[in-house]
Order: sequence, then structure tokens, then C-alpha cells
Amino acid sequence: MTAWPNKRFLDVLRIDLPIIQAPMAGASGAEMAIAVARAGGLGSLPCAILSIEQAHAEIARFRAAGSWPLNLNFFCHAPPALDRERDAAWKKALAPYYEELAITPDAALAAPTRSPFNESMCGLVEASRPEVVSFHFGLPDGDLLNRVKATGAKVLSTATTVGEARWLEAHGCDALIAQGAEAGGHRGMFLTRDVTTQVGTLALVPQVVDAVSIPVIAAGGIADARGIVAAFALGAGLVQIGTAYLFCPEAIIDPLHRAALLRARDTDTAITNMMTGRPARAIMNRLMREMGPMSPSAPEFPLASSALAPLRSAARTPEDFAQRWSGQAAPLGIELPAEVLTRQLADRTRAF
Repeated sequence: MTAWPNKRFLDVLRIDLPIIQAPMAGASGAEMAIAVARAGGLGSLPCAILSIEQAHAEIARFRAAGSWPLNLNFFCHAPPALDRERDAAWKKALAPYYEELAITPDAALAAPTRSPFNESMCGLVEASRPEVVSFHFGLPDGDLLNRVKATGAKVLSTATTVGEARWLEAHGCDALIAQGAEAGGHRGMFLTRDVTTQVGTLALVPQVVDAVSIPVIAAGGIADARGIVAAFALGAGLVQIGTAYLFCPEAIIDPLHRAALLRARDTDTAITNMMTGRPARAIMNRLMREMGPMSPSAPEFPLASSALAPLRSAARTPEDFAQRWSGQAAPLGIELPAEVLTRQLADRTRAF
């Protein structure tokens, strides 16, 4: 491969390599983004579970290390109202586990908050002026989006269907991420709730490319040069890689999560709403195996995680209720520093 397929968009983003590090909330931070940016890719900072102060600190760390472009990522879900009936049903479903661990269903432990993009976060964007702002679960309302675009930032968001891709283009995205069902973490779906019809990367990317005129970034199941070459053959101009970066020392994951990734097989993940209330691909745990990965009782995102927090704290075996995001390509992962991995992915792709 003598040239990257969409050099124009690389020039717009001011990056050398068509590789975007997925903004994995809770699993990556400034250290990861710096390493990927240093190699020539686009480093990303996940801001959805950070306070404004924490986000400013992470941005400052990145800016102090170099002058590379930066992607700030946010969630765009609607804040849920507490549904007491559904909450009671969820706790009833979990009751056998509470009894087993001798804890009460009202045990209070804080779960990570996941805030949707709002006025304060828009102010963060205006103050920090990142080169790229990406969203998950659609886009913010028009006023906030216009303010983001007024900073000069390029706007990306995730599509899991052709319909979502067309919607994102019509609502002002500069490029979109076509997220196949193989991807780890939360599905970016926002026009549908039917997880059974989610499309794999191989089928999704060319259909999205045919449906829109803006650049398409392929995501899901891409962990080595073969996946990148395939994505380019399907019409994508860039790739977004997540799970492969979880094997890097810069990943902010616990040792048990790392060990689970290292022994993962192709069939060890499933899409589940049990962890947060929204479909996401994770390594199977006891809860997912015994109750099934999808539950109609799970409260709206992100409320489901609150009732699980005391179970995770009291579990005799950490894997029982662990939230360990992973895509289906985890068996392809290798343990390398993020900068080395990024360069290796690019070099091996060029060698095809």
C-alpha cells in the first residue's frame, strides 16, 4: 500500500496515520492519547465519566506533552428519570445474589457517573479548543452542536446502521464512525433499540460508504493490519481501534481485566445491557451467563450499574459481576506500548 486512501481527511485532522484510538471511558486517558499521537495517530480523551476539573487536567497533560491534534469524546444520551417500578424489578432480579453475599438491596455504593454532553462540557470544549470532538449515542442539541463547530473542531459521531449514518451526515457531522457489532464497549446506537439487528463491520462499512458523502471511519473487530486493509478495501478512509489498545501498558484497567483479555477466545464476549442499562459488548461474567446477557428489567442507562456496585464490592470472585469491556478481536491483541503498536499497525498495513 503506497498511499493512505483518504489523505485529504488526514490533512484536515493534521495526523500522519489513519488510526484513531478509541476513547474508552474508564480505560484510557492522557497517557494513552499522548502515545498514539506521538506515533502519528489521533489520540482521544474520554470525557463522559470525568468531572470538568478532571477533564481540564487530562487535556493539560496532553497539551504539555506536544502539539498534536486531540479528540475529546462525549456521550449524548438523554438523562433518565428514575422508574421506581423498573428499579424494584431490577433489584428483585438481583435479589438471589444479594442474599448469597449477605448484603441488603439498599446497600449504597457509588457507581461511575456518565453525564451527557451539556452546557458545562460545551464550555470545556470552547475553553480547550480540541481539534476533534466526537460523540456517542447521536449528537447534542443544535445550539450546543453549533457552539462546538464554532470553535473550529471537526465533529464525529458513531453510526451502527445506515439510517444513523444518514442522520449524522444530515445533522452536521464532518465524518462518522461506522461501528460494527464486533466492537467492544457501548453500542453507539441511537435511532434503534433492537440489538438483534445490529450489523457487523464487514456488512456495515460498505453500505455506509455508499449512503453518505462524508469520510467513514471503520470500527469493530479491527486489531491488526489485516483488519485495517480490509476496512480500506470496504471504502473506509480511517479506522478506530479500541480493544487492541487495552493490551498496552497505558491502558487504565485492573490486572484481572488484563488477564481476562489475555485468555479471551473469540466466543467469550457478548452484547449485554446488564452492566449499565445500555447494550455494550463485554467479556462474559457469572451474571451474564446465569441471567442471560440482555434483561428487560435493567434500568435505563446508566442507572443499572448502581445496583451492581455493592455486588461487585462484596463478590467472592471478582469475575462474577465484573464490567470488562472487550471486542470480539481480543485474541488478536498483543502486549506492546501504545506508540509502538500504532507504528507497527501502520507499517504492516503499508507492507500489504
